[in-house]
Amino acid sequence: MFRTIYKFFGFCNEKNRKQFKVSVVLGVLNAFFIAFRIPAIDLMLSGITGGNVHAGHILGSLGILAASVTGQIIVYKKMAMLQTIAGYETAAGKRIEIAEHMRYMPMGYFNKNSLGEITSVTTNTMENLGDVATRVVMLTFQGILTTALMIVFMLFYDWRTGLISLAGFGVFFAVNSVMRKKTANISETKLEDDTRMTEKLLEYIQGITEVKFYNLTGFYRKNIDRVIEKASETNTEMEKKVNRYSPWQTIVTKATGTVMSIAAIAFFLGGSMPLMNCILMIISSFMVFSGLEQAGSFSALMRIVDISVDKANAVLSVKTMDINGENITPATHDIEAQDITFAYDQRKIIDGVSITIPEKTTVAFVGPSGSGKTTLCHLLARFWDADEGRVSLDGRNVKDYSYDSLMENFSFVFQNVYLFHDTIANNIRFSRPEASMEEVIDAAKRACCHDFITELPNGYETVIGEGGASLSGGEKQRISIARAIMKDAPVIVLDEATANVDPETEKELMEAIEALTNEKTVFMIAHRLKTVRNADKICVIDKGQIVQQGTHDELISREGIYRDFVDQRNRAVSWKL
Repeated sequence: MFRTIYKFFGFCNEKNRKQFKVSVVLGVLNAFFIAFRIPAIDLMLSGITGGNVHAGHILGSLGILAASVTGQIIVYKKMAMLQTIAGYETAAGKRIEIAEHMRYMPMGYFNKNSLGEITSVTTNTMENLGDVATRVVMLTFQGILTTALMIVFMLFYDWRTGLISLAGFGVFFAVNSVMRKKTANISETKLEDDTRMTEKLLEYIQGITEVKFYNLTGFYRKNIDRVIEKASETNTEMEKKVNRYSPWQTIVTKATGTVMSIAAIAFFLGGSMPLMNCILMIISSFMVFSGLEQAGSFSALMRIVDISVDKANAVLSVKTMDINGENITPATHDIEAQDITFAYDQRKIIDGVSITIPEKTTVAFVGPSGSGKTTLCHLLARFWDADEGRVSLDGRNVKDYSYDSLMENFSFVFQNVYLFHDTIANNIRFSRPEASMEEVIDAAKRACCHDFITELPNGYETVIGEGGASLSGGEKQRISIARAIMKDAPVIVLDEATANVDPETEKELMEAIEALTNEKTVFMIAHRLKTVRNADKICVIDKGQIVQQGTHDELISREGIYRDFVDQRNRAVSWKL
């Protein structure tokens, strides 16, 4: 339990940790104010048992009680506010820290870890830490502290009864320890089931179009229902396990209180304890464990706090790429790869590739699916670092550049375009938030999307759905190109940018791409012959290696994958129903 509290405090940043430390100090004061009720009762009892109650006893007792209650109210309010602020700021800060950390993770991380798991860490896990963890940690700590201080006060008045309460304190922790061990595995299962539920819901929502097209609504609905039901069963099982042991904690505290009362009476009847102390110990037996009972009811959730901290730290511990290079502005934009090799989980994807892309030339990568085209492009743009070999920009290793200064040189247009839930204008000016409306319109015109934007209900101020759900594939692609035009980077990466558009849209899209790539260094992945035939160089990738390279005319004149590729496309075009 204390290890988890220590781990949680260590998880917080310096500011929030300081707030929690102050709240702990206030918690000690709060516990003292609660414990001072015992001297107040003692003062009144001394007058009653002595048979000479006077105003001093009454006023003194009321004064101590008033100071105790007032002090507790003031301190508890401040303590609760600090804990709440520190808890929510910790969760918010860690969300931002995780987001910043993920900016510089190798893209391979996102292939191995599903969007649902990442989403679960930044939502469910952070919610647990911001809301549940703060209450669990602080209420548990406060309950233990208050009970411990009251036991100290009782030891001062009568060490024998104090020792009984101390023994009950120990037995309580023994039972609590068993409870936490028995619920440890189910706590892990609960978080795993919550993550799986998030994954399945995201998968269903993101694939809803395909689900409806293929009439799989019932099938996927059953999968989602099954996952939700499993999460529900796990939560229920956890409550059952906790409820098996929680009553025993209550039994221990109540039994200890009963033994304290009986012992106090026995000591009084035996003549070894004054009547005043006897009554005081009996009253104290009802008060001493009230905070501990509350702590015990929450302590079962400590394991969830423990796992949540571990899950967040697991993301933050993923090694980022070395991004601490120099802020360099290259004089030219020649790109070169020298004998680069790259593997996913021991499976080699790129095997000893060397290539030179001179400034303001276009290189197209073609090849079978899974041959390594996209991976090679990502290595050239430093989405990943090569395991072996060297990638350079303007003759300098890309690792010499700070990551942000390197990315200033690249613009990307992917097959799957992501647009944000914002206005079209803000989506276009994403890389340059300060850009004027005139610049936005100019970029849109060059990307051949001005006409359809002006036909929308609110033109450039039209808010599009998350991911651009309210636009067609071609419209999203052209807005993506307008965004790249706005950035005006000297190197352009096109990843199957025309793969999902119809022939009517393709003409406008090719015009937009021409406007984007004019006088730029370009490397592209494409399956359409129109897209690649005018490239300065075509590289054929197969099994992670460049097996052919040259111009369209050079490659078409000799046997190989490229000529087969062209023949297949020509046969497909000439086929008629």
